[in-house]
Amino acid sequence: MDDAFLLVVNPRAGAGTAERRLPELRRALEAAGARFDVALTSGPGDATRIVREALAAGTAGVAVVGGDGTLNEAVNGFFDEDGAPVAEGAWLGPLPCGTGGDFRRTLGVSKRVEPMVTRMCWARPRKVDVGWLTFVDDDGQRRSRAFLNIASFGLSGRVDRVVNESPKWMGGTPAFLLGTLRAMVGYRNQKVRVTLDDDAPQVVEILNLAVANGRYFGGGMEIAPRAEIDDGEFDVVMLELTTRESLAMSADVYLGRHLGRPGVSFTRARRVTAEPVVPHERVLLDVDGEAPGALPATFEMKPGAILLRG
Repeated sequence: MDDAFLLVVNPRAGAGTAERRLPELRRALEAAGARFDVALTSGPGDATRIVREALAAGTAGVAVVGGDGTLNEAVNGFFDEDGAPVAEGAWLGPLPCGTGGDFRRTLGVSKRVEPMVTRMCWARPRKVDVGWLTFVDDDGQRRSRAFLNIASFGLSGRVDRVVNESPKWMGGTPAFLLGTLRAMVGYRNQKVRVTLDDDAPQVVEILNLAVANGRYFGGGMEIAPRAEIDDGEFDVVMLELTTRESLAMSADVYLGRHLGRPGVSFTRARRVTAEPVVPHERVLLDVDGEAPGALPATFEMKPGAILLRG
């Protein structure tokens, strides 16, 4: 790697795993001949601001040490508030050390530091797709943001809020599994009006609907096993299941064997719009493991919008 880059670290990611692994990561990067500066985040939104400022100042790329949420913040730093790129040609390099690790699974990146760093340092950057989401935040304001992995709504949005209030020491899959069970208590499927590309709107009563760029969400559920991050389309997976039916199918969802089952539908689209059928009903969003707000929302594909290294 010839050009210097910025290493953005969320020290709290993975219950402090990122901070504990930072010395090992630095040694591995230095052994690979990498030149880099380090910036630590201290709270929500920091990674977006840090990345945006670094790209505007001309850094060649950004490596991100943290979980899916930190990676999502960093991706948002590559775009301005209107979705325009901040800098052409800059790359993003994930070095995952978080709770969920869902985008890591899609990429097939090792959990071990040395192969993770080697892959990032020597991989040729490739163009991958980014989703652009417009939604309503918790204060009722219209917002827009990018997502790299999966945006979904329904039960998953409720799960996010439970998991994000839970201790991080449990780790990805156990935390999300327990969060799912807790979120299911008292949950009722919600009616939403969904439009795919230029098709006619359809009303569905969903447990979950995933608009997927990557394959995994919820700490290891392979919700979209056919998704590719560079095909220019979302994989849209709808679960019209009861909570009981979902529990019975949970093993198949983790293994990506649920497509084609009763109550599960799958299609592809470049644009998805969704709104609640019941006025003022809160249908909560899950965006790369974070809970930014609710429907109504529009999900738009930005093909090849970012250079990924790793």
